[in-house]
Amino acid sequence: MIGPSEIAGLSAEIAKRMKRSKLAIPAGVSVKHCHLTKEHFKILFGANAEPKRVKDIKQPGFYAAEECIDVKGPKGVLKKIRLVAPYRDHTQIELAATDAFAIGLNPPVRESGDVKGSAGAVLIGPMGQVEIKEGVIVAQRHLHFSPSEAAALGITSGETVRVRAGTGGGRAVVFEDVVVRVGPKYSLEFHVDTDEANTAGLKTGDFVHIA
Repeated sequence: MIGPSEIAGLSAEIAKRMKRSKLAIPAGVSVKHCHLTKEHFKILFGANAEPKRVKDIKQPGFYAAEECIDVKGPKGVLKKIRLVAPYRDHTQIELAATDAFAIGLNPPVRESGDVKGSAGAVLIGPMGQVEIKEGVIVAQRHLHFSPSEAAALGITSGETVRVRAGTGGGRAVVFEDVVVRVGPKYSLEFHVDTDEANTAGLKTGDFVHIA
């Protein structure tokens, strides 16, 4: 038999979920791109080169750069992989699974920054090339929150949630295992790659909801 404390706990959980589900969260579809260390950037683009800003992206402090590289795997080359700047401590190439398979790579699904033991590739720029032993990943789907946005919903960094996307378009999908990232440099946004977005008929600027 369920006691009063269990009923109260269940009611609180339902209320929390209902509150979360009402928040419309903008989606950002992540096209294949790269993050480079300063050392690798200089090898690929020249000792005197610096990333040239094309446009800011939604996450504060990050921008799409003019520079692009090619990524070579065992079975082919992906052309024009856009640089997202500024520099990183570790070079990271983020591909959708179909992009990776096309050039013979099988990278793991990882959170950004977790590149240890991931796939390698040859990076080709106009001034040189670099072979990386690890750094190619398929990015784990995730949600960005600022601390105030997270606090309002009782969301904690590292929590995993379910996200409903594609509602009304005939291709509604509930994404499992969506990792929450909370930080002062983050802005509310749901990130998926092109494979996942196509599954739900989702495009950048569409809204999703925590399920």
